Amino acid sequence: MEEERAQFAHRWFEEVWNKKRPEAVDEMLAEDGVGYGLPGGEIRGPAAFKEYQSALISAYPDLKVIVEDTVVEGDKVAARCHVTGVHQGHGLGLAPSNQPVDFTGIVLLRVKDGKIVEAWNEFNFMEMYQQVGALTLNLQ
Repeated sequence: MEEERAQFAHRWFEEVWNKKRPEAVDEMLAEDGVGYGLPGGEIRGPAAFKEYQSALISAYPDLKVIVEDTVVEGDKVAARCHVTGVHQGHGLGLAPSNQPVDFTGIVLLRVKDGKIVEAWNEFNFMEMYQQVGALTLNLQ
């Protein structure tokens, strides 16, 4: 069962983000599933998640998410991820910078009956925004 849950996390990122299949969201996210920690706040249900997916993919058409490690405990799977892409579209409300992004993150998925019911995301979106020039820090 642990191996199945780990493979589920790999499949989510491969199908939803790397293959960019919105129908995979319907297959793998529960109707009442909720994602926390993503830009824009809580995302509830497949329809809302597919809007988020579409926006991110339009900003990064070559987006790639690699799951580097997983840890399974009960109905939860933690996945450590590496994200790359080039900011080529307006999907984030920003003019394309054509700058590459390279950042990491961790997501904790709770899976029930073969679908995600909760996901807690801790991706370094601040680093992503810095890399495309949308956020500057003055540390002096």
